[in-house]
Amino acid sequence: MSQALAQPESGRHPVDQVLPPGRLGLLGLQHVLVMYTGCVAVPLVFGSVAKLDTSTIGLLINADLLVAGLVTLLQALGIGKVLGVRLPVVAGATFTAVTPMILIAGEYGMQAVYGSMIAAGVFGLLVAVPFARAVRFFPPLVSGSVITVIGLSLIGVAAGLIAGLDPTAEDYAAPSNLALAGGIVLLIVIISRFTSGFLSQLGVLLGLAAGTLVAIPMGLTDFSSVGQADWVGLAAPFHFGAPQFPLAAVISMCVVMLVTFTESTADMLAVGDMTGRPLTKADLARGLAGDGVSGIFGGIMNGFVDTVFAQNVGLVGMTKVRSRYVAAVAGGILVLLGLVPKLGEVVAALPGPVVGAAGLVMFATVTAVGINTLRKVEFEGTNNLLIVAVSIGVGMLPVAAPTIYHAFPTWVQIIGGSAITSATLTAFLLNLLFNHTPGRRKPAVADESPATPAANTP
Repeated sequence: MSQALAQPESGRHPVDQVLPPGRLGLLGLQHVLVMYTGCVAVPLVFGSVAKLDTSTIGLLINADLLVAGLVTLLQALGIGKVLGVRLPVVAGATFTAVTPMILIAGEYGMQAVYGSMIAAGVFGLLVAVPFARAVRFFPPLVSGSVITVIGLSLIGVAAGLIAGLDPTAEDYAAPSNLALAGGIVLLIVIISRFTSGFLSQLGVLLGLAAGTLVAIPMGLTDFSSVGQADWVGLAAPFHFGAPQFPLAAVISMCVVMLVTFTESTADMLAVGDMTGRPLTKADLARGLAGDGVSGIFGGIMNGFVDTVFAQNVGLVGMTKVRSRYVAAVAGGILVLLGLVPKLGEVVAALPGPVVGAAGLVMFATVTAVGINTLRKVEFEGTNNLLIVAVSIGVGMLPVAAPTIYHAFPTWVQIIGGSAITSATLTAFLLNLLFNHTPGRRKPAVADESPATPAANTP
């Protein structure tokens, strides 16, 4: 979309201008297309690894879109002086929560997954203001290390979807499945290399579509459940039963909320700069509170924790369209998509190798974003290299050896067994020790500026 689509209204800041309905709809749909794949990939990956049936995964996809739409509306329009950053930002499910949710589901069940999500949402509401004031304790040194671990830890999940989750199965790592996945990755690379602008941002989505078409004659698809799904519907709250709140699960999801805060902080600050409306600490706190609300909404409606999507931040920079009402329209479209169960069933029926190939690209991109974030860190004359090394090492331990904490109590297994949780705690504490205590070496240049993470970026 060209910059000409957004002509400023006299007397109004560009963020607050209301475009004509046709332009609003088109620009809002563009935002949805850019973030759709990254958003639905979270329930797809979680549902597949948690061994949920296709219908249940479809339910999670619809809930995911519904919650993302509601939170996007909240962020774009705001509620008084309490909630919403009131910027053109779009929210969607974060990959940060995937690994902890898988661990919690395996140990305690789905009721604990959503109970701990609700608790994390309440925690997010309580700490939004303090976090906005203490963001300097989560510099690129911390967030870059964590985001790198997020991407690395999820690559194994993508491999499981491509090869299969049962190494003893006859079709495990079948050459045809590997070839299909490789072809999808190649297609995504070709689209990114030989196209530009909006089309290049749809590489993953086009790869999913093309891979599914190829998978049909290979006998890898089963869309039988699509015909039985309703066109319009809404899953009942607490689909899996009354929420449960195991302490270890709650702690793990609260750490996820803090990591999500670092993602959203960077992206909201970036949008504030792009739109010419720099954020105050109060603005930032309202935006972070929106992330907290996503945990509560997600826990009740069987959805996921949301964060501000970085790819949509990039779209704002590319189009120069600064109206927050464009994001509000995108939120409305997401809500409508979340009310179409048949669509969720179609997405849920995508073959594992297809989802895994797209996931491989997205997860590896997350890793690259983490590495790029670490470029802002001053390593010369500091202990920051040691902090990064130890944080990544501790975080990757349970990925390299999943049963390493088997002899410890369950709560240790849940917290320590999550690469994201353990990496976050390690990086945060080491940063405090080396860079925020007396007698420290030269502090990192990036200590005072938040990260530019995008763990949701495909």
